[in-house]
Amino acid sequence: MEHTLFFDGNLKKIAWAIKTNDGLKKQTRDHAEIYFDKVSLEQSKYIALHVGIFWCIGVFIIKNGDVVNIMTNTNSIYEHLNNNKEQKDPFIINRARFIQQLINQRELKIKFHKIQNEENIASHLLST
Repeated sequence: MEHTLFFDGNLKKIAWAIKTNDGLKKQTRDHAEIYFDKVSLEQSKYIALHVGIFWCIGVFIIKNGDVVNIMTNTNSIYEHLNNNKEQKDPFIINRARFIQQLINQRELKIKFHKIQNEENIASHLLST
């Protein structure tokens, strides 16, 4: 099956939305206390991607071998994850490693896409 995953985060919250053949599921969470108001915007987005993938696997939306189109409106994330551009932030490096582990363990076929800010469904969830 093929899915489209949107994600975003700010200093207080993370959000993700996944489009499937069955429709659209949207989720938001407050940051865990250890991250609340302590991570950068970019770090928050990596947390949102990691938790979003993990949640989608956990509720059986994403299954082993599925295709996942990951939509990001952040150029640095796109360049890092899609083009293997070096990242210097140890937090982001570690989070990207966790994301890659999930991808490998579930044998997911990932396609990264760069989108415009207004196209990111998850961004709209942060303001609610």
